[in-house]
Amino acid sequence: MTTSLRQTNLAKLAGQEFDVLVVGGGINGAVSAAALAGRGVNVALIEREDFASGVSSQSSNLAWGGIKYLESYEFLLVNKLCRSRNELMRAYPSTVKEIRFFTTIQKGFRWPPLVIFLGSLLYWVMGRFKTAPPRYVSARKLEATEPVINTRQAAGGLEYSDCYLYDNDARFVFGFVRKALDYGCVAANYVAATSLRREQGRWLVEARDTVSGEVFTIAAKALVNAAGPWLDTFNQAADIQTGHHHVFSKGIHLIVDRVTDNKRVLTFFASDGRLFFLIPMGSRTCVGTTDTRVDSPEVGVTDEDRDFVLSNINALLDMDPPLTRDSIISERCGVRPLAVGGDDGSADWVQLSRKHVLEVDRERQHISILGGKLTDCLNVGNEVVAELVKLGINVPDPEACWYGEPPAEVHAEYLRQARLMQLDALTAPTSSEPLSERFWRRYGQAAFHLLERIRADRSCARLLIGRAEYTRCEMEMTAQREMVVKLEDFMRRRSKIELVLRRNEIVEAPGLRRAAEILFGEEAEQRLTEYVAGDLD
Repeated sequence: MTTSLRQTNLAKLAGQEFDVLVVGGGINGAVSAAALAGRGVNVALIEREDFASGVSSQSSNLAWGGIKYLESYEFLLVNKLCRSRNELMRAYPSTVKEIRFFTTIQKGFRWPPLVIFLGSLLYWVMGRFKTAPPRYVSARKLEATEPVINTRQAAGGLEYSDCYLYDNDARFVFGFVRKALDYGCVAANYVAATSLRREQGRWLVEARDTVSGEVFTIAAKALVNAAGPWLDTFNQAADIQTGHHHVFSKGIHLIVDRVTDNKRVLTFFASDGRLFFLIPMGSRTCVGTTDTRVDSPEVGVTDEDRDFVLSNINALLDMDPPLTRDSIISERCGVRPLAVGGDDGSADWVQLSRKHVLEVDRERQHISILGGKLTDCLNVGNEVVAELVKLGINVPDPEACWYGEPPAEVHAEYLRQARLMQLDALTAPTSSEPLSERFWRRYGQAAFHLLERIRADRSCARLLIGRAEYTRCEMEMTAQREMVVKLEDFMRRRSKIELVLRRNEIVEAPGLRRAAEILFGEEAEQRLTEYVAGDLD
């Protein structure tokens, strides 16, 4: 098993004192580590499971400015989210892409279509005109433009722009972890914090490698709690008091065969009043979401959840035949940790926002990150750095930019080299996207290493798992750079293979065993057996 990077980092975690320890490897923890490492801080990051294994791999894959929050008059939040979305578009042009949203308003809805259209104009203005302008769509034009929509109860609609992630959310989150590693962060997955204490001006965190069972202590001057839904429990163990706490909203998505060939997000208001999306995912469509209040972050998809999503999509679309449970290819399920003040979480459930809150214990040099969403992640990273400066942590390069794709000239040079070696002709296309673009979007500047490997052995450009669009050289680099400990880490989070292929297609794929051999070496059979056994549970 190729775990040299992880094993090296495990030794470093126990062998030195850090300025900052970040606990939690979801989006909040990943951007915190990247922002700190990118500005020269000696930082460590631990995650008790795999990076982005919680709510950060269960989202709608949208980077949007929160148009729905206009209804609750949260203009400052929408303004902030729109600015954040625009910056993500600018910094990650290969990954965060503008897409049109096609919204249907049913007769009798709480707002008439014209009012909602005016709201979309305000949203466009608050977005600084960085996207294409919205347009009003009559019921007749809805049907003509998108015949799959059931317009029998439609009063009208609108079309506007927002953004989505071309790849999956977990891949995007890992990009920040990889960026942090590049800047010197010591990060490791499958490391659980089992206890902690403040002693002689530093935090001592007892941690356990959940793979080997080894226990060791990590020392750091300051601690950032980015544990997401488990933040409150972790703070209780540390005797940290916060003015906010989390309440949990369970959301699920179902992935089905592609509903429409048009590459736009179809948007409706579900029967519970919440926005309901049909999001393009290559040859599939991601449908959801639910919004169910729960008491625990440990959740799963129920038949009631499935039937809610299926009944909504069948009512809103003209599907023949209608979708059934047998239509489901894969499922996503997670909880959104929503930050609320005091002891009362009784606000209108559907209207609760995904705003983030930083709470700081200055005496004990501790930061808690509550709430948040992917769109606002860059702000979280910058705010964590700013608060740690106030806590006395030295930040050697406070103005350094810690995020984003490589400069345009580096991208141009990569494309020139790929063109000279005729990279896009080496693999039969399984999608409209050229191989060179896919490499760049997934790996950025590291894609140069893939070109070098293919020059040495052109067979490395062959697809290992055909419909999954992953080549042998990608698997080799993943084994070296991406801390894949279990086969699921790659199949569901470093890639989106588990989202777009049925489990039986994956298990029966001829290339699966070869992929396991590349990722795990002598442990391939064990990891493959674990993966298949998990499928049977």
